[in-house]
Amino acid sequence: MPNNWKTYKLSDALEIKYGKDHKKVQDGTIPIYGTGGIMRYGNQALYDKETILIPRKGSLNNIFYLNEPFWSVDTIFWSKINEEVAFPKYLFYNLKVLDFASMDVGSAIPSLTTELLNKIEIDLPSIEEQQSIASILSTIDDKIENNLAINKTLEEMAMALYKHWFVDFGPFQDGEFVESELGLIPKGWEVKRLDEIADFTNGYAFKSGDLQNENDGNSFHIFKMGHIERGGGLKENATKSYINKLKCEKLEKYVLKVGDLLMAMTDMKDNVAILGNTALINENYKYIVNQRVGLIRPKNQLGIDYSFLYLTTNENQFIERLRSQANSGVQVNLSTDAIKSAKMIIGSKEVNIKFNDLVKPLYRNIFQNKIENQTLTQLRDTLLPKLISGEVRLKEFS
Repeated sequence: MPNNWKTYKLSDALEIKYGKDHKKVQDGTIPIYGTGGIMRYGNQALYDKETILIPRKGSLNNIFYLNEPFWSVDTIFWSKINEEVAFPKYLFYNLKVLDFASMDVGSAIPSLTTELLNKIEIDLPSIEEQQSIASILSTIDDKIENNLAINKTLEEMAMALYKHWFVDFGPFQDGEFVESELGLIPKGWEVKRLDEIADFTNGYAFKSGDLQNENDGNSFHIFKMGHIERGGGLKENATKSYINKLKCEKLEKYVLKVGDLLMAMTDMKDNVAILGNTALINENYKYIVNQRVGLIRPKNQLGIDYSFLYLTTNENQFIERLRSQANSGVQVNLSTDAIKSAKMIIGSKEVNIKFNDLVKPLYRNIFQNKIENQTLTQLRDTLLPKLISGEVRLKEFS
């Protein structure tokens, strides 16, 4: 610790408060937080100033910084920050480097207590240095959040265009329509099975003994259903399983490339959230696909590419038709045959090429932003512990 830094108890920097039950929930704009993040919205605020939320039970390292009105339930602490001692955003980053999970005092459920938290010692520089460090880290986080917001907008634009063309047939309303098994469609269009326009492969059943908990620098990430977002999309920081590439020499067809689609083939019966939804891969040779995840690769016939297939497989009407074919038990499962025979409306080759030319650049931008976010995240995670510990000092404070 640098000579001019001081050691404090956490209780010197913040006053920890218990969250409260929120049984009478009404619609509103105030976020209600639990240990997993925003649970729902209400019309009352528990506190409306800068605060840090620390889980009391559950995922103990999932802490939040807030600077807007909120409510927190009783599984998560909130805090009043002593701004004479700690700059709020800096204190958040300081706590981010702590491993709260290692402080677990629970039996059945991971838990923390105020007594334990209050005794934690933290080293703090001057308020001015705290502000400068927080500004650097916040600039990186703000850029990451901005890229995420841009990608969300681009995804919404792509889906809106898809629905306008292939659900509402907006640009083709002046033409002739014909009957099909999926209703009226523009003349010259067709209804096709998925396996007529794409290749489908079940993921590989890896031996549990071959899997690793960490990347040894020469490993594939195992792509599991946990990598698929609700409603479709890629959850990059999901399950952490890896396999050494030397054990995959004969598994080339399962190694994922840009434009590959991955479909969830299994889901929970009582909470069907991702069944049939797909994720779109934006990097070459990072992942290898696990069992119960289907790999879809477009055949590029009729001008159809990954952008059309990704949007189709996450469109509500397609998902409803596909899920109706699932086998139900303790879990709900989609068979290979059900997926391959799933029907979709296909435009003429000319229409498909025009749509692809319009939408594919949106996904290129999305991919680029995701790659940039990976670089920024790595930079932040490298800088964070060094700045917080004083190992790296800002020139004006050295």
